Amino acid sequence: MSLIGRYLPQATQESGKENSIFMPRYGVINERRNQLHEVIRLSGMNLIINDTDHPLIIKVASIQKARMQIYFIDNDDFFTKKKYLMYNEKGEFCEDNDSRCVFFTRGVIETVKKLNWSPDVIHCHGWISALMPVYIKRAMNVRDNPLFNESKIVYSIYDDGFQETFKPGFDKKMKLQGMNAKDLKYFKEANYVNLTKAAIDYSDGIVVSTDHLHPEIAEHLQTVKKPVLSYEEQVHYAQACNDFYDTILQKQ
Repeated sequence: MSLIGRYLPQATQESGKENSIFMPRYGVINERRNQLHEVIRLSGMNLIINDTDHPLIIKVASIQKARMQIYFIDNDDFFTKKKYLMYNEKGEFCEDNDSRCVFFTRGVIETVKKLNWSPDVIHCHGWISALMPVYIKRAMNVRDNPLFNESKIVYSIYDDGFQETFKPGFDKKMKLQGMNAKDLKYFKEANYVNLTKAAIDYSDGIVVSTDHLHPEIAEHLQTVKKPVLSYEEQVHYAQACNDFYDTILQKQ
């Protein structure tokens, strides 16, 4: 996923498309070494999750060689202070992974709104971004959020699964205005498989980025009638993805 996150945007940019990259600012990322700096004009808002305010901090860094900028979604409690990704130093599943998932996805959306960008394609990678398709299609695709009305969602499935289930009540925690009971069905028991199923159902296209696809996800993928880009070896991946974007956009 890290290789794709690094080289796919560069290949996309070199093909003539403009892109922006967003990722969580995990605590393992060295801020000084990677020259991250806060974007004051974008930071400062709070995201409310379970009736609690969580400050949204936006940081940016550059990959000079590729002439690309990366926007980091940051928060002290969810990311900065945690020197790990999904499991803590004891090997335990982080109990706030559910909130981190909500915060990251909503943080990206709010930042794009502040920047007044209207993306043609939103390409989501892995479970941390699994809420993006349903948020864009059901909560953002309304009159007062015209930026996303024409956006197409592409979701990449990896072998980044986990055996645990988010704490009960995740469906209420992640719900936004505009979503109904049907939109929440997968989130009542929010595990890796159900998060991925939801992402598949609300996306416009699916990219299979692993040759170790979970059997239940593979079975679900056979039931949906939408474009699917099968697993490609790394040497062909970038070109295949860019062609896939064009196919998705032609379906407007």
